[in-house]
Amino acid sequence: MNLNELKTFLAIIEGGSLVRASETLNVTQSTVTARLQSLEGALGQTLLYRQKSGTTLTAAGERLRNYAATINDLWTQARQDVALPDGLSAMCNMACEPDLWDGAAAKMFEYVRAHQSGVALSVWQSGPGEVTQWLAQGLADVAMTYQPSNAVKMLTVELMADTLILVSDRMDTPTQPHQGYIFVAGGMDFGRDHATANTDAAISRVSFGSAKLGLAHLLAEGGSAYLPERLVTLHLANQRLYQLDAPTYRRPVYLVANRQAIANWAWFDDCVSALQG
Repeated sequence: MNLNELKTFLAIIEGGSLVRASETLNVTQSTVTARLQSLEGALGQTLLYRQKSGTTLTAAGERLRNYAATINDLWTQARQDVALPDGLSAMCNMACEPDLWDGAAAKMFEYVRAHQSGVALSVWQSGPGEVTQWLAQGLADVAMTYQPSNAVKMLTVELMADTLILVSDRMDTPTQPHQGYIFVAGGMDFGRDHATANTDAAISRVSFGSAKLGLAHLLAEGGSAYLPERLVTLHLANQRLYQLDAPTYRRPVYLVANRQAIANWAWFDDCVSALQG
């Protein structure tokens, strides 16, 4: 059984006869007959009653009709999602953690868009667990993530590092965690070092797993938080936020790529060099 057989089966139903199906599909009537017989043989069921006036569905044909229509619709959707648009020769499926779009991920997107006119681009955002899963399943070719991979089939390159700085909406805010302190997750190393440096601090009432969400809350409600410097540069410049005199932390950003997917990307090394430059 194959897709052409199911398409032929649906064409017979729609046209009401094998003759009309052959005209619709632009194939010979013998081809239509052969496809129908092959489909019936694979299922071990007669699907159509053939009469001079046309065709009618058997009980088995009625049951198959919905499945055939669903399979055909799914295939149409898959082609639209996967097939390359005209004039393009390759697809780059990018995944990234949300906090990394305004940085390395956007830079790679712009590099490919500007320098590789024959490459189609698709971008998906999610947390580190799902990004890793997408890479493993082949749904993503490359990913911008805080989580490196040690899988043999993956290439991991450290592109840059976020500098986590303590910022506040007030210049006189204490540098030690206080009632208005917002804890923003910054990776395992940051969590360990932050806990060591603030052993006497109470657990923050408000915490976020995303720097963007933490920044939005800080701007709306006030307080202080450790955030990537690149995300707060403009707010520091217009004095909406202030950097406090506190230790800073380094959080590496990685490009993880499926080796098989990038094997034919002659431009990939130049792209990495541009991102690291």
